[in-house]
Amino acid sequence: MKLALPTLTLGILLAIAACADRGAEDVAESATPSPDLEQPPRDASPDDTPTGTPTPDTSAGAPEPGDGPASYNGFADAEFGMDAEQVRAVWDGELDGGPGDGPGAESASCFHLSPAGQWSMGHFALMFGDGGFARYSVANDEMTAPGGGRRGMDDAEIVQLYGDGNVERQPHKYSDGEYLRIHDPAGSDAVLIFETDAEGTVTEWRVGLPPHVDYVEGCA
Repeated sequence: MKLALPTLTLGILLAIAACADRGAEDVAESATPSPDLEQPPRDASPDDTPTGTPTPDTSAGAPEPGDGPASYNGFADAEFGMDAEQVRAVWDGELDGGPGDGPGAESASCFHLSPAGQWSMGHFALMFGDGGFARYSVANDEMTAPGGGRRGMDDAEIVQLYGDGNVERQPHKYSDGEYLRIHDPAGSDAVLIFETDAEGTVTEWRVGLPPHVDYVEGCA
C-alpha cells in the first residue's frame, strides 16, 4: 500500500496542472475581441449617413423676400385706384386725415390718410390723388418693400436684391443722395422708389403710380 501513494499523488498533481492550463486558455480566449465587435474598416467615412436616416430639408417653408402687405398693387387689401371710403372699408383699423379747411389743410384733389394714433404721418401714409389711392410712403424700419428692401439698407444691398439693370438712378432734390426707381416686374405702371442719403443708406421708400409716386414735397 505504501508504494501506491506516490502514484496517487502524482495523478492528482497532473490533474490540477491540466485544470490550470485550461483556465489560462479560457482567459486568453475571453481577451480576444469577437469578430462582431471589431472596428469598421479604415476606409469607412465617419460622415457617412446611416441607411434609412432622413436628410433634413432646410429649404422647406423658406419665406420669399418681401413677403407681407406691401405690393405693387397697393397695401394689404387697399388697392391703387380705390377711393378713400373704399380703403377705409377694407382697412384693419381706423384711418386719420383727409381733406379739410384752414391753413395747412390738404385739398380734396390730393390728401393723405394714416393709421389712427400714429406718432407721425411720415411713419406711414397713404396718398390719394385725382380721386383714388395713388401711393403709400414708409419712413420706418419695420416695414418691408416689395422684393425685400427696407429702410437702413445700403445701396449695394438694394442692387443685390433688385438687380443693377433694374435700378434707375436719379439725383436727390435736397441732399447728395439718390432716388432709386424700380418698375413693377409684372409690368404695371407702379414704381418703387428708395431715397438714399449721401452715404447711400435708404432713409425712406414709397410705392405708387406716376405722377404721384414722384412727388417729393407731399402732394407736389
